Amino acid sequence: MTMWSLVGALLLSVSTQALNGREVVTVPRSLMSYVTRPVLVAEASAKALPNPVVNQAIAIMLDELKQAGLTHPDQGVWIQSHDGEIASGRLSSQPLPTASLTKIATTLASLQTWGSNYRFITNIWSTGNLGGGILKGDLIIEGGGDPFFVWEEAIALGNKLNQLGIKRIQGNLIVTGRFAMNFEANPQEVANLLRLALDSSRWDGEVAEQYATMPAGTMKPQITVLGNVRAVPNLSPANISTSKLLIRHASLPLWQILKRMNTFSNNEMAEMIALQLGGGKQVAAIASNATDMPASEIRLINGSGLGQSNQISPRAVVAILMAVHNRAQVEGLTLADLFPSSDCNCGTIEGRKIPKGTILKTGTLSDVSSLAGVVQTQQHGAIWFAIVNRGDGDIDAFHRSQDRVLQYLVTKWGLPKSPIPSFVETPWRDSDRNEIVKQ
Repeated sequence: MTMWSLVGALLLSVSTQALNGREVVTVPRSLMSYVTRPVLVAEASAKALPNPVVNQAIAIMLDELKQAGLTHPDQGVWIQSHDGEIASGRLSSQPLPTASLTKIATTLASLQTWGSNYRFITNIWSTGNLGGGILKGDLIIEGGGDPFFVWEEAIALGNKLNQLGIKRIQGNLIVTGRFAMNFEANPQEVANLLRLALDSSRWDGEVAEQYATMPAGTMKPQITVLGNVRAVPNLSPANISTSKLLIRHASLPLWQILKRMNTFSNNEMAEMIALQLGGGKQVAAIASNATDMPASEIRLINGSGLGQSNQISPRAVVAILMAVHNRAQVEGLTLADLFPSSDCNCGTIEGRKIPKGTILKTGTLSDVSSLAGVVQTQQHGAIWFAIVNRGDGDIDAFHRSQDRVLQYLVTKWGLPKSPIPSFVETPWRDSDRNEIVKQ
């Protein structure tokens, strides 16, 4: 069953999922908002006539690249209006190395599999009694695959352990399970980073700098590990007779994790997510099934886009992005909640000259520069696009030509007087995500 055939059922129901034994309910902000879903790429391909404005924008891009000495023949483009009346491209159905546009497929696959409010759970266990501020046993951190456990998460966790009365760990600090920190996957290195985060007397450099960005008044954890710091793969704390579950640490909701992954195009986060989904081939299969695009146009070996073997056709990139948009609306979110907007001038789009209100994702390899997203226009509403440039040379030249394509479209079709509601970011505030388990 594809994404499209699921729509009716999703709109008539409330999505729920379990989180620590509780139900998380996801209700669409407006069930009627889903009527704004774009026309399928395949339908637009069949019915739309070539558009002179789009064709001219592509011609201008090719001419600029030629003048810059970038003459690689594989310059792929797909540009389509929300209603499907405009649809033009170049090499639009040819799979091309798309670099980090692969993360759009990873975004869709994770939303399809887990839902936007899914949280990765890290469990914190002890194997001894607590007295006088000393834990007379080991502290075990059991990871649950959180791809965004960073300094700030560890500091908050340390403060929660202090709140429980733990100041010293007489035994060992042990990490196990799918636990990564600061995008580092080496288990022993991760364990060392965690120890540093928990003991503010040892802080300097990066950890101190990240602490300074936290809300004013945030405490500094003080936990001294008297034993060793160890990584023990496949340890099951629940099977240790003396173990007690102290804290359940919930990650940010998935949609907030994806926003960070896409804004900064973080490869390590994408790989952690994709591996838990079953790897690049499974991500590709989910994306193909959800969009009705041929599997031959979505070929992935990982979830980040690193490597020339990750190949998606320009029109399939747009189809995947549209499916993300549709899924987001069903869950009460917007595309801007999952990808950066040009208005933020942040992450990988910092310094780019992209029209106001454009939501987009970038991709870069040594000889690939790609850009995909949706630009808002006065005359034709939302315009979906994917541009995949190839060739050895100045990446900035690719950036300039991509930006000018979008600038040309809004020059011809104008910017809307106000943003399209389904592309406006949703306000959100984080909360304490460390739950003390009652004994």
